[in-house]
Amino acid sequence: MTNYEIMFIVKATLDETALGNTTKELQKIITDSKGKVVEFKEMGRKKLAYPIDKEVSGFYYLMNVDADSQTIKEFDRRLRINENILRHLILKKESE
Repeated sequence: MTNYEIMFIVKATLDETALGNTTKELQKIITDSKGKVVEFKEMGRKKLAYPIDKEVSGFYYLMNVDADSQTIKEFDRRLRINENILRHLILKKESE
């Protein structure tokens, strides 16, 4: 298993239940593939540097996960097609 850091921005126009469902769904993608969510942080609502799909703010989240490359590829694919996700970034952490 490799350690990854994932940051994603969710639309701020979602209600609380849709926001919660989106974040749980994303964590479930990792855990269903025998990966592990080490840390999940909600960083709050922040103003975007520039509008994305007419959105001017979004909810930022940070996840640290242990997963294999296939799981991360599937996670990336799902983030790309999820309409509630504005942007995402996946970084492979260096082993210490």
